[in-house]
Amino acid sequence: MLANALSGLKVLDFTQVAAGPTCTMMLADMGAEVVKIEPPTGDLGRQLEPVIHGESAGFMALNRNKRSVVLDLKSPAGLASAQALAEKADVLVESFRPGIMERLGLGSQTLRQRNPRLVFCSISAYGQTSPSRGLPGVDGVLQAVSGLMSVTGSPNAAPCKMQTPVVDMTTGYLAAVSILGALFSRQRTGDGQVLDISMFNSAIALQQIALGAFLADGRVPGPSGSAAPYSAPNEALRCADGWIMLAAYHPGRWEALCRVIGAPELAIDPRFSDNAGRVAHRVELIGELEARLLVHPRSHWLEAFTQADIICGPIQDYAEVISSTLMERQALVESIDHPTLGEVRMPRSVLAALGEIPRMHRPPPTLGQHTREVLEGLERKGNDAEV
Repeated sequence: MLANALSGLKVLDFTQVAAGPTCTMMLADMGAEVVKIEPPTGDLGRQLEPVIHGESAGFMALNRNKRSVVLDLKSPAGLASAQALAEKADVLVESFRPGIMERLGLGSQTLRQRNPRLVFCSISAYGQTSPSRGLPGVDGVLQAVSGLMSVTGSPNAAPCKMQTPVVDMTTGYLAAVSILGALFSRQRTGDGQVLDISMFNSAIALQQIALGAFLADGRVPGPSGSAAPYSAPNEALRCADGWIMLAAYHPGRWEALCRVIGAPELAIDPRFSDNAGRVAHRVELIGELEARLLVHPRSHWLEAFTQADIICGPIQDYAEVISSTLMERQALVESIDHPTLGEVRMPRSVLAALGEIPRMHRPPPTLGQHTREVLEGLERKGNDAEV
């Protein structure tokens, strides 16, 4: 079972808000024992709206399957507890600004002297050694600095960020992958590693295709709305009662599309006969297509295109997505009892092997919920070692 793949792995989580918690949540979903270290004021993510009966929905979405321990790292007792936990940990993940962990007495060099097997993963905006290492950063700023925001949104509109924190999430995913690689290496060498995960680098990795194209031809792209800049038609199109996303740039599918909408002449129009021409004449192409699509509702075209094996789908809002047959059949929403909110519904983990449906085994913790449990366990282990 993939849900138990990391069973017994001990992870210390010194991260906040989104990127780091995404990483540690993935490890927890695969069975790791994740202890989230929070300051007395709590993870900043606990303040993200909407806050319902004192609990942030955003925080809960990224902190399932973890235990919460409150430590004041500026106090001798809090620091000593953190150091003792790190001595027993397999992985430590932190997302402070570079240099802060060292100033606290929890730097990678200090901790790995006591625990050479420790995989120490630092997540920051610009990396531990970059010229911008001292600057803070959040998802939107990294979307801007990395160029991602320059190609997002519609032409001639104000700059637009992706509403989902895509840089944060990607950074968390890449951190988890890097940690798994370091653990695999540790099996051979016996030694841990120090990992430097940068949000800026993650944002660049997201743009592998677009930046590759720029490096090849030197053309600076701009925003293109829903359209893929490298193919057409591959964008949102209006029907009589809504929108669909259509991808019919493959020669066979382009010809099939022209037949289905009753315009076979478009397939041999010199402007549209190949993908390069359709990209160059995209405005005229969309005008021709929407003139036909506006005659019938979305359901009509979705059925007709699906029968012709044309790639398409409805543009749905969240209410439509959650109530869809696909979500229901995939069981992508689950319920769990929360200590203060009672039963809550949340998206479940999608990390699974064939035939496996992962289940949340621990609800997102309230602030400091497991402090006594974890620290008493640490004391018991210390006393056992002395016997």
